[in-house]
Amino acid sequence: MNVHFQDELKKASAPIEKATGLPNWFYTSEESMAAEKEKVFAPNWAGIGFAKDVPEPGDVKPVFFLGEPLVIVHGRDHKVRVFHNACRHRGVRLVEEPGKTTGLLRCRYHAWCYSTEGKLKQTPHVGGPGIHHHKDINKDELGLIEVRSHIFKDVVFVNLSGGAKPFEEVFKTALERWKEFEQPIYHGGEDSSFKLLNLKTNWKLAVENFCEAYHLPFIHPGLNEISKLEDHENILSKAPWSGQLTRAFNASYDEGGRNFAFFSNLSKKWDTEAEYVAFYPNVQIGVHKDHTFAIVIEPKSPGETDEHIELYYADPSMRDEEWETMRNTNASMWKSIFKEDVDVIQAMYHGRRASGFDGGHFSPVMDEATHHFHGWIASHFMDSTKAT
Repeated sequence: MNVHFQDELKKASAPIEKATGLPNWFYTSEESMAAEKEKVFAPNWAGIGFAKDVPEPGDVKPVFFLGEPLVIVHGRDHKVRVFHNACRHRGVRLVEEPGKTTGLLRCRYHAWCYSTEGKLKQTPHVGGPGIHHHKDINKDELGLIEVRSHIFKDVVFVNLSGGAKPFEEVFKTALERWKEFEQPIYHGGEDSSFKLLNLKTNWKLAVENFCEAYHLPFIHPGLNEISKLEDHENILSKAPWSGQLTRAFNASYDEGGRNFAFFSNLSKKWDTEAEYVAFYPNVQIGVHKDHTFAIVIEPKSPGETDEHIELYYADPSMRDEEWETMRNTNASMWKSIFKEDVDVIQAMYHGRRASGFDGGHFSPVMDEATHHFHGWIASHFMDSTKAT
């Protein structure tokens, strides 16, 4: 890394009126991305996927996250878990495609089999032909290696290191802020949602863009006519999250005057308020009185990022055919908004290759949430023992 990186990180953590952003090499170098896996992603709660992809017992979904082969499994005990996707015998990847098991996860190499709860159940011929046990192969000690996980708003979060504080403690202030939304949510369906945006940019720039509304009049002029810049406010916390709110949200209605079902027993402020929060490092969630969305940001390389985006509703009936047109309209609106961001997020990455660029300067009024994210990232490199 740059020999002056500690000084550069201190500048990113300075009070906003004096701060400069994270240095260029933090966005463009392979070395930096490898360090981020160790110091930012592994010690914290990072999003890897969605529980809706494993809706029933026996369902499995393999995931590669920062090079880690993982598998999300819906157990026969109705609990969703995450395991390292590797057989304990010779390390063969167990699950290669999403699907449903017949009851066991079977390694294709030597047929070692595991339950959907991760227990080693069968070791064919391990003691010789026709001998399926051996005194030195303790099945109780050779189950799949589970990765600590937590599901919030259908996002599957993992803590790769196992050392983070409980999810509920790390994000306590956000959960308290949204306690009225502690209600079931229902995925809008594969045909009324959208799966992926591929961005030629660094993952942090996607998060930074989500944190602020400053760009609204210039990048989202149509949205700004409905929810103006002056209707927005930064949401700040001492915890690892930040974002923005609008006080000009209007629920969707179709030509016949129907609206999506609302979440139950919300306070009056949610009649016109919606909030958009980045849960550091890589999850973005929006809440409205009639729907939510979740975005998992997946770093692919320093200059490539995938955004996995899903939409949810307050009542299962909203998935019925009679609501399909409204769901499609809602999905199209959000897709249009998110696509409007793509060019500038990519252009920021291009600008990061300018040797004279000093990391950028923040508006003390408009960029508080983004500055908070920069300081949080920097803190993990200034103190290698940090884990939120």
